[in-house]
Amino acid sequence: MPPRARVAPACVHACVPGGVRAACVRRAGLRASARAMAPPAGKAESLLLLAPVTALRFVGDRVVAGEGPNLLIYCLETGGQLIATQFVPSVLCHYHIHGIRELQSPASPQASATTLAVFGSKGLRVLTLSWGEGAVKLTWLSQLCELHDWIWDLHWLQDPGKATSALALALGHNSVVLYDYMHQQALQEVQCDEVCIIYSACLVGKDWQELVLVAGTVFNQLVIWRPADFTNEEGTVRVERRISGHSGVIFSICHLESKGLLASASDDRSIRVWRVGDLRAPHSSAQCILVCYGHQSRVWSVQLLDNYIISIGEDSACIVWNYIGEIVQTFKGHRGRSIRAVAVHKTQAWVVTGGADSGIRLWPLKGNRLLGNSLLALGFGSFTQKGSPKALALISPSWLLVMTDIGAVYLYDLTVKLWKFILDDINYQSYNLLDAVQLPGGSVICALGNLEGHIKIFPLHYPQEAKELKIYSGKVHALSWVTRQPQDPRRDDLCCALFASGPEGVLLWLEVSFCPLGRVDRVVEQRRYILPLCKQRWHTCLTFLPQGDFFVCGDRRGSLLLFPCGAATAEPSRGEIGGRENGGSADSDEDHGSDDSVTPEEGSPVDLLFGIHGKQGVTSVTYHRGYVYSTGRDGSFQQLCVQGQRLQPLWKQKPCKGMDWVAGLSFAPGGNLLVLGFHSTDFVVWSPRTHEKLHIVPCGGGHRSWGYVQTPATMVFAYIKAGDVMVYQAQEEDSCCQAVLKESLHGRELTCVRYIGAVRTQVGGNTIDILVTSSEDTTMNILAFVAASSTVFLLATINNHISSIRTLALCGADTNGGEPQAGLQSLLFSAGGRAEMQCYQLLVTADLSAQAGLSCQVTHLISHRLDELWDHQKNKHKVIKMDPETRYMSIVVVTSPQQSSLGLVLAAACSDGSVRLFLMDELARKLLLFAESYYHQRCVLKIQTLTYEAGPGTRSVVLCSAATDGSIAFWDITATLDHALRVTGSNGRTQLPCDLGHPCLTIQAHSCGVNSLHIRETCAGQYLVSSGSDDGSIHVCLIAIEVPPIPQTSLQEDRKLTPKTCIHVIQKFSVVSAHAAHVTGLRVLRPDLLVSASVDQRLTFWSLGPTGLAFVSSRVCHVADVSEIDCWASHPCKGYHCVLSGQGLEIIHWTGPTAGLCGDLVPGSPSPGSVSGLGNVSNT
Repeated sequence: MPPRARVAPACVHACVPGGVRAACVRRAGLRASARAMAPPAGKAESLLLLAPVTALRFVGDRVVAGEGPNLLIYCLETGGQLIATQFVPSVLCHYHIHGIRELQSPASPQASATTLAVFGSKGLRVLTLSWGEGAVKLTWLSQLCELHDWIWDLHWLQDPGKATSALALALGHNSVVLYDYMHQQALQEVQCDEVCIIYSACLVGKDWQELVLVAGTVFNQLVIWRPADFTNEEGTVRVERRISGHSGVIFSICHLESKGLLASASDDRSIRVWRVGDLRAPHSSAQCILVCYGHQSRVWSVQLLDNYIISIGEDSACIVWNYIGEIVQTFKGHRGRSIRAVAVHKTQAWVVTGGADSGIRLWPLKGNRLLGNSLLALGFGSFTQKGSPKALALISPSWLLVMTDIGAVYLYDLTVKLWKFILDDINYQSYNLLDAVQLPGGSVICALGNLEGHIKIFPLHYPQEAKELKIYSGKVHALSWVTRQPQDPRRDDLCCALFASGPEGVLLWLEVSFCPLGRVDRVVEQRRYILPLCKQRWHTCLTFLPQGDFFVCGDRRGSLLLFPCGAATAEPSRGEIGGRENGGSADSDEDHGSDDSVTPEEGSPVDLLFGIHGKQGVTSVTYHRGYVYSTGRDGSFQQLCVQGQRLQPLWKQKPCKGMDWVAGLSFAPGGNLLVLGFHSTDFVVWSPRTHEKLHIVPCGGGHRSWGYVQTPATMVFAYIKAGDVMVYQAQEEDSCCQAVLKESLHGRELTCVRYIGAVRTQVGGNTIDILVTSSEDTTMNILAFVAASSTVFLLATINNHISSIRTLALCGADTNGGEPQAGLQSLLFSAGGRAEMQCYQLLVTADLSAQAGLSCQVTHLISHRLDELWDHQKNKHKVIKMDPETRYMSIVVVTSPQQSSLGLVLAAACSDGSVRLFLMDELARKLLLFAESYYHQRCVLKIQTLTYEAGPGTRSVVLCSAATDGSIAFWDITATLDHALRVTGSNGRTQLPCDLGHPCLTIQAHSCGVNSLHIRETCAGQYLVSSGSDDGSIHVCLIAIEVPPIPQTSLQEDRKLTPKTCIHVIQKFSVVSAHAAHVTGLRVLRPDLLVSASVDQRLTFWSLGPTGLAFVSSRVCHVADVSEIDCWASHPCKGYHCVLSGQGLEIIHWTGPTAGLCGDLVPGSPSPGSVSGLGNVSNT
């Protein structure tokens, strides 16, 4: 990545609003003694910002994007391939960029420099962008120019007689300013007599005299007026024309001078095109010629091209229309609810979009992504009048095999478009079972099955040499050809495995060998297996593992089974068939078949994941790069690994919303994963990487026979519908592929962020920090942040929650800035809506083939929901049913297995007013609820914990909870943990959760809800408890814990009679107006240093001394609606990194003075009257 550009020093102080700076100065200047003790201000620098992309512009073959106040520059070559990027921070300081305008000059297209005006909110800046020899350079032509009103549009004014330095600016209250950016002054400002707020503007004209403004007013109208017209007595210019028609606010206006058209996009979800002629001609009429409805939500922007209309909206769709109102293309790849910016390269026919997910996508404009798409009916009935097609097998992109209800088999050549008769057999009529496989040499082998237990195996080109076998005395339920993996030592290109399912769950493995010309040589029964007892007892899919020792099978009941390939064993590996339960229960009914079944001891699976895909069946199972992937009709696909003789589920994911039937997976040569499935009645090919539906085929649903084949050059999908065979073909053109210029972060607001630890891939390499983020879009992202280059890489995405994720907790994270390790392992807990909690194991290891040099393996361990716990409760009448709207607001790891013999204990703050304790059972993979309390009687927002070691063998665990009434409660849960240890040790599981009782101390810290809470131990063995509230205040109290000695005569059973832990409040500090809005993030970095973040978009650092909190420094953060903050010491000891989440993600590096002696910072136990206050700082 090229070196980052530096901004002028004058812009640093502009990052903090003047009123905020003044308030901070007044607060710090109330007492001279306080100023003398305050440490010098630290330095805060933004290292990374992932925010909504709000501006885009094509400059030649370069894309210039605005993200917050920063500029991103992407250099592209033909075909949309990304070749270089440039990052320019803080172009507009604390203003977000909303528009980029290029000065159009008569220079040749081969020019290597251009002038840009960048504007947003009330600021603008002019710069020169030059390029050459693969490098991009920016030169400032002006300082930051600040105006008194919001800038809606900017227009360059041409003046042939002198150097151009004038700009026309359309401001937020329907006025136009003639602005000289060189001298940073307004030359003239003209106000329209329609004085109102406008939501959009478009300036048209070459110079000031012919300049015309089209403004979208708050009254849902377009008003057209000329700033150069004569003003009236009030000094305003009258409106020349009004255009009405929209029923909502107008968000965007575009003018196409060559056609005399004007387009407007509105809150009413419509795009309207108006014929206005020449706007500079007085009194020209306006006529609405087109109204387009296609967006599902508000339309943000519209652009007019010679042949197309392009619109973007809140529904994350970019729609291309023609001028008769038809939708030509729809681009949907951004996650979440909105696309914020769009730009078009007319020469290369590129469309680039920027979303609220911080992603930037490049799309081809000419035609669909796959050119030559066609959906054709093959006219089977016109070829033969005998029978109707009932089953098909798509062998390759050229050959399609079809079987009719009278037992006839036909071949269709997609290249020459001709049908060919293969064979017919009356014994295979009515019931159609067909499968075919193409051998490495090109030969095709087919297999048929019937109701009498017969199968017929024949080469496609030699059907007369068919071999027929009777393998069952009843119905053949399923047939599957399975080839061994390329790395399998037992692989033979002249041999293939055929698996057949029959009555009573018997699975038969037939080894079919062939002659070099493709004729069937012999068929040998290899082995028989038995499937688990259920109603629909047959296999649906199989795959061999590369070692050749096992194969994985999916059945119609939704289970995955691991079978050995060797000789039959004498004993089953898991006793009763049924295996590990993964949802649902076995059906009581079963199929009745022949006497050809085998005993469980002879053919039982070595491992079984029962109902892992629900009750509707497993649709595919695939082996790829060391992992097993399965899909099912439960709408999910999963990744598993084989450890020894066990199938180990790693993660489960659901594709796009509404795809309830996932039919299979396709792995592209580049490693990209494609998901095949059915969305209602459509067949859909979905890309998890780009979040885009690549193909949509209206086939009627997945219940019918269908086939899919994809190669790098083409995609073919065939299915049977209405008595005919339909084929969808798409030819891919390499030069027209879309590109992801910038990866998406999350589709909705981020709710939490946590630092996991640091890794280093090689000796002397850069330190890479690992983060995890959660969002309201129900997903979590594992990110790798490289501070040296200010870049971030996505390692993994987790999508298991059914509702929004509110909070995260880690076990094994390192936030103290320790030495980076070669790998990282941690337990991740996530919780949120619907009282749902998930647990994962994260393993980050070096992988030089990956983009960041790292790979992250995610293993899903536990899933827990309170309503499911209640449903399985035996004594339901003794338990209050859980409110289905209960949410986990905060979770924290109380004790880890290394800290306690009890194991890992988790505490949760709940919206129903309870504090709950859970015990993690690693062997059973369950969370056990063993204690709870409804003391708060209102929503509990935050929870923290601390462990006090009074001496050898004396330990006290204290829980700290904060609620919406501003109170903070301290609980001694030591006895509760001991009780849980005795109960789980004696019974193997907990009973009804016990009551935590009453807290040993409650502090009324705030007047309203506590949104942030953090605890840190001091050098003296005391604890600083800091909290932030909805009222903008910060409260810090210093507490000491005293554990009374336990009499040696007391028995373990009398533990509850021993004196409880005593908590003393030594000192309190509070800053009443620390922030102008909710304090949503707070961390005690050191015993003398505290950082807070708020919805007011300020990150503030405070020093903590004997007299309380003192302001150190503050800076504006560019993440709106900050929800959480996390901090860690940068390595090696160069300050702190602070990461903020909200509507985006920002990482800020802070360096400041080193800490003094811990003992000098907070005195021991002063009397309340001996502590002096600081202005708005109160203390007790």
